[in-house]
Amino acid sequence: MRSFEYCSNRSIASRITLSLSMRFREAIMNAHPQRAAKSADSKNISDNEIKYQYKWLLLSIGAWPQTTIVKKILVSIQIVISASSVAVVMIPCLLYVLFDDDSIQIRLGALVSLLFRIMSTATYWVIITRQKDIYDCILHMSADWKRIQRTTDRKLMIKYDKIGNFLVKLSTSFVFFGSHVFIIARAAKTITFTIGNETFKTHPMACPIYKKIIDVRFSPANEIFLFLQFLSSLVSNCIIVAFFSIAAVCAMHACGQLQVLYTWLNEVVQNHEENNLAQEKIGDIVEHHLRIFSFTTNLESIMSRTCLITIMACTLQLCFLGYYAIMNWAAFDAAKMASYICVYTSISYCIFVYCYIGEVVTEQCKQVAEVAYMTEWYKLPYTIARNYVLIILRSNQAVKMTAGKMLQLSIATFADIVKTSVVYLNFLRTMTE
Repeated sequence: MRSFEYCSNRSIASRITLSLSMRFREAIMNAHPQRAAKSADSKNISDNEIKYQYKWLLLSIGAWPQTTIVKKILVSIQIVISASSVAVVMIPCLLYVLFDDDSIQIRLGALVSLLFRIMSTATYWVIITRQKDIYDCILHMSADWKRIQRTTDRKLMIKYDKIGNFLVKLSTSFVFFGSHVFIIARAAKTITFTIGNETFKTHPMACPIYKKIIDVRFSPANEIFLFLQFLSSLVSNCIIVAFFSIAAVCAMHACGQLQVLYTWLNEVVQNHEENNLAQEKIGDIVEHHLRIFSFTTNLESIMSRTCLITIMACTLQLCFLGYYAIMNWAAFDAAKMASYICVYTSISYCIFVYCYIGEVVTEQCKQVAEVAYMTEWYKLPYTIARNYVLIILRSNQAVKMTAGKMLQLSIATFADIVKTSVVYLNFLRTMTE
């Protein structure tokens, strides 16, 4: 009986203590809003550790790694369905461009959509075959969030994480909007044609189908293939944006890690009087630098081939879009011209961001040497200062983001791509006049 009373009194006391502590905490937060803001920031930091904006894109195309056998089987089925939805439109369109009896000017009108699907197919192949390497990058980023615990360092990481997420959202909007506007503008107006004494109406397609396979001018084949074209475009958009999102988020994460490294390099000099602490900090810096180098090397190997395919396809697409605009300028169609401008802007944006990512990562990797040299390293003991020489030498061999090991991704490369597309446009006009 006494023990029961003791336990009940103890539980009541604990409840009272918990209630008072909660009220006391609320009072502190109300009196000191800065502490409340820090608490909210720490919660946001923990949310950023496990939240990836691109996960839903990888899941939608079956590229997110699965562990159970059932899920692996379902993912394999999803991959087959996704690839088939693109191929069912791409292959007949390719046959149309190569073998149909329409004039060359009409067949050129299908090349932008065809190149887009070829590009998405090649990108999908890279995503599936390099799935393990992509997942290693994701695990690497997750480990970095767990390794770095200091609030100031995490704020730098969050800053670049937000930039990466912003690029993901912007690219998603551009790609999805541009491609669907192009399809809708093509199919909006009906075309009338006559066979014998009968007149028919049909919706033109952005990806025409080879007539010897199926004649899509007649209903219901026209409506069915228009739906398949939308589905194919949706899957292709998800593939392109998924890879673009991985590249953007990983590149911005590397930039955030490099900013943390810059901070640590300056702190070694500030704490040089504590020799043991400075020596330990140098060890952490070297390890962190090697992790960044390994991460960027893996990212460059993933991006290299896809960036080359993307740049080649997008250069030709810019050329053909300019050709369409010139050819349709006399019979001005506002819907078509608007669609050309939207798609041209979308493609230019994608190329620019790839080049921007490559230049930022390369320059910030090289900047490690400059930051290390500009610190007051001469105040450090000799045994610690000589480590800076190794850091400088290592940073001089920075990873260069390239397209197929042939083109370095930079703003200058973007300008060259635009100029090359104009050269192709002039050549195409000369050949088709």
